Amino acid sequence: MIKKIQKLLGLSSDVAEKAGDIDDVQLAAAALLVEVATVDKDFDVAERARILDFVRDRFSLEEDVAGQLLAKAEAEVEGSVQLYAITSAIRQGLSYEDRVELMECLWHVAYADGEADPFEDQLMRRIGELIYVTDRDRGETRKKAIAEIRGD
Repeated sequence: MIKKIQKLLGLSSDVAEKAGDIDDVQLAAAALLVEVATVDKDFDVAERARILDFVRDRFSLEEDVAGQLLAKAEAEVEGSVQLYAITSAIRQGLSYEDRVELMECLWHVAYADGEADPFEDQLMRRIGELIYVTDRDRGETRKKAIAEIRGD
């Protein structure tokens, strides 16, 4: 089973062994969030905090486990991100409503610095397509995230 998950996510044996009890969907979601946060080459404190909040709350993780998950996701993204493998795990492991919720969190990360640059915007479109979130829902989650960030 572990080998199958490694293959699904494109993980090296070292990364997968270090992942311990963190499941493939959690790692895939965290890696996707890190990918969005780092696409503009500026992974700041606000983005990191937003990701930690999401994985801790969404997956009911203790603070230290959430931190370990984030560290593993960062290591995976630094290595070789295979966006298709990650999004495939998300599609298979999360319901449509959960994928929409993940899109909203991704927008929060993209806008953590106040704006989404063209690379972030392009990546968000691509991710939405790969996890089968409709254009309408992707747009709604973007608007909702922007409104929440601005305090509307």
